[in-house]
This record gives sequence, structure tokens and C-alpha cells, in this order.
Amino acid sequence: MAVHAHPDDESSKGAATMARYVAEGVEVLVVTCTGGERGDILNPAMDRPEVKADIGKVREAEMAKAREILGVGQRWLGFVDSGFPEGDPLPPLPEGCFALEPLEKASEPLVRAVRDFRPHVMLTYDEKGGYPHPDHVKCHEVSVEAFEAAGDPERYPGTGEPWQPLKLYYHMTFSKDRILALHGAMEKAGLESPYGDWLKRFEDDGAPKWEVTTRVPCADHFETRDRALLAHATQIDPNGFWFVVPLDVQREAWPTEDYHLARSLVDTELPEDDLFAGIREKVCL
Repeated sequence: MAVHAHPDDESSKGAATMARYVAEGVEVLVVTCTGGERGDILNPAMDRPEVKADIGKVREAEMAKAREILGVGQRWLGFVDSGFPEGDPLPPLPEGCFALEPLEKASEPLVRAVRDFRPHVMLTYDEKGGYPHPDHVKCHEVSVEAFEAAGDPERYPGTGEPWQPLKLYYHMTFSKDRILALHGAMEKAGLESPYGDWLKRFEDDGAPKWEVTTRVPCADHFETRDRALLAHATQIDPNGFWFVVPLDVQREAWPTEDYHLARSLVDTELPEDDLFAGIREKVCL
């Protein structure tokens, strides 16, 4: 189960991993916390009045295309996008948005989803959300709450039979090592790297809080990831950042998607190359 804040997040973080496991016969469910109703239109070709007027429905249709490409199931939690506050000082978040929901109210439908789907592995963001969007931070909070509560029969009564997932991972999509490798590979190929500003930002941020514990080989599914990204046409410019680095360069320089193992109830040896390490020996997948 991969828990994400908005439609399109599932295609920019962990999509090739999911496609790989689907190809291996694993059942995968994406849980989308909000409808992305307050998201900006980032593809100039889609920046039209009729799209803006019905952005929620448009993004719902985009999500349907992406999940079909990835071969995953998908469930909406039904919360309202909080938007990304900008300005100094920051404006207040809109009333009724996902980020302002009390933890138990925001977590209840995810606990219900966990107990219904019964995943062995959950994927989410770290406590900073991967980047500081309030919905990403809230997604982290409800994911941790659901992981810890879903197996307890005394918590969240009325949401189904208890089920305890065995491992919880944080996405480490934009790690410094990966960006350095892709930057170097682009320069070696005589191509202009899009990561110059990223490297300066890494210098300012210092050492990362979470180490990469798990690298999942999934280069054969990068093309599927990109097709899923392109399905989110309001959010992804086909001529933009996501597609600057050629696939053959990506496959050679960094053929994995990377994670931090945040919780584990099974024995596993780090580093890992499989999200189900320790689980395959414990249960029959």
C-alpha cells in the first residue's frame, strides 16, 4: 500500500517500484488522501479556463489513467486539498482542508483501508513530507498512525477486523547520492544537467536525517513510470524537468528507487534490495 497526498504523487514517487511488483504478481493499492483540488496547473498546454473550472474532476480522470498504466488499485480518502501556502507571512490554511483535520478523523479512513486491503508493506513520506507541503506532512502523520493502530482491536472500532502491516518505508526519491549520480552521468554524456541548483541546495541542507536502507532495482519499469506521470497532464509538462535525463542515462546511473525502512516487525538485514525482505520468509505472498 502506497499512501500519497495528491493524484500524481504516486507517479513521481515509487511508481517504477509499484510497476515492478505488479509485474511479479503482487497486489498493490495506492491510497490518495486528497483530490488535488487546489493544485496549480503546471503544464502550459492544460492552462485553460475550462480545466481550471473543473480541476477536481480533471485530476480524478488523470488518476484513473495513471492507475491503469501502473496496474494498481486505487482508493480516495476524500479529503480536500490544502493548497501550498506562499507569502511572508504565510496565509492561514483554508478551513476544512486535509492538513487541518484532527489526527484521528484524518486517520480513520486510512485505518479502514489498511484493515480492508491487509497490506504487508506500507509506503509513505518522512515527517517533512518529502517537501514541506502541508498535505504531505499530514500524509506522513496519518500513515504512521494507521500503521501503528490498524493492528490494535481497541483502536478505531467499527473500521474492520484488525490487521498489522509488517514494514513501513519512507520514500527517498531525491537523495543526494542519486542526484549526484545523475548529474555526473549527464555531464559525462555531454548533456546539460538539470540538477545544478539541487546540488547547491544539498550543500545548504547538510546531512540528510534518514539514510537509504533499501534500493529496489526497477529500471525496466522507468518507461511505465513516465507514462503514468504523463497521464497527469495538468501537473506534468512533457517538455519539462521530469524528462530531461534520457532513460538510458537513468538506467545506467541509478537503476533503483530508494527507501528508508522506518518500522519493521520482521527480521531483515540492511541494506535491502526488496521491500518484502524478511516478509517472504514469514508469509506466503
